Amino acid sequence: MKKIIALLITATFIISCGDEVKKTSLDTLNIQKTNLITQIDSLNKELKNIEDQISKLDTTKRLHIVTVLPVKNDVFKHFIEIQGVVKADKNIEISPELGGTVKTIFVKEGQHVSAGQTLIQLDDTSIKSSIAELNTQLTLAKTTFDRQERLWNQKIGSEMQYLQAKAQKEGLENNLASLKTQAKKMKIIAPFSGIVDEIFPRIGELTSPQMPTVRLLNLDNVYVEADVTETYLPVVKVGTETVLKFNSINKEINSKISQVGNYINPDNRSFKTRINISNKDQTIKPNLLTNLKIVDFKEEGLIIPSELVQKDQNGNDYVFTIKSNKGGNVIAKNIITVKKEYNKETLVSEGLTKNDTLVNLGSRIVKEGDIVKINQK
Repeated sequence: MKKIIALLITATFIISCGDEVKKTSLDTLNIQKTNLITQIDSLNKELKNIEDQISKLDTTKRLHIVTVLPVKNDVFKHFIEIQGVVKADKNIEISPELGGTVKTIFVKEGQHVSAGQTLIQLDDTSIKSSIAELNTQLTLAKTTFDRQERLWNQKIGSEMQYLQAKAQKEGLENNLASLKTQAKKMKIIAPFSGIVDEIFPRIGELTSPQMPTVRLLNLDNVYVEADVTETYLPVVKVGTETVLKFNSINKEINSKISQVGNYINPDNRSFKTRINISNKDQTIKPNLLTNLKIVDFKEEGLIIPSELVQKDQNGNDYVFTIKSNKGGNVIAKNIITVKKEYNKETLVSEGLTKNDTLVNLGSRIVKEGDIVKINQK
């Protein structure tokens, strides 16, 4: 029994000593681990400092290559874009005042004519015959009146005979003047200088006042008419700048609004505008469509390409600029305020100066604080 008790006590002592040895070893390992972590942190800091120094001194390192762009200080314009139609004041279809048969056509289509020039002669044979007959009657009436007048002046004959001779003469004169007026109306005359665009009847055809005979154009001066929604009444005025682009003939003209309508169309809530344009080369034709741009905002300021504007996680608009120092070309982030945007250009009211240099190509692959290389091409 004594031997058994002694063995138990010995075993218990050995087990207690083993637990103490294990406990002591775990604490030591934890302490060693903590020391190693501290050393690693310290080494990482030293490594970071060394890498920073190397990046400043190493000229062979690979840097992002970017291009730069100066901030443009210019006049920013915003436009209303609508469609307009070319019209001409001197674009008419001439109809005869009296009906008749086409006797002679003196001009050809495409021919330039002068104001007052006869274009078409209608058959006036009957009128000419009537004029010849009246001339004969008028000659006799004048002779009769002259004799009656001499007798009346000598107090010979009756007053009634004198007055009848006078009335007959004057009546024939009036009838003759009327026939001559009708004869003139048998001629279709150009009211202004221009180009004969189209001749409708042929020789021998019958015309009437309801039927056009000639289309006459003068395109030296034309105008563009467009409907503008009433929303823009406060900004669309006489003298407002416009740009007219004729895609069909590859032509662009800068002009100004000549007239603003005073009537709002209830069907589409718009008013008419007119832009007069010179057309000496005759390339702009009536009814030609044009893309009309009207300036509704104009201000001088800092202008940048819209594609360079980015937005951060806070919803702020920003661009990257280049700041040069001893360490090289460093990327800086500039928070900006966008005032207006049009046609891929942005007007910036705050956040930039005219001396800033923007990062252009490569602006999407760099970040604030990066050192970059500038491509000078």
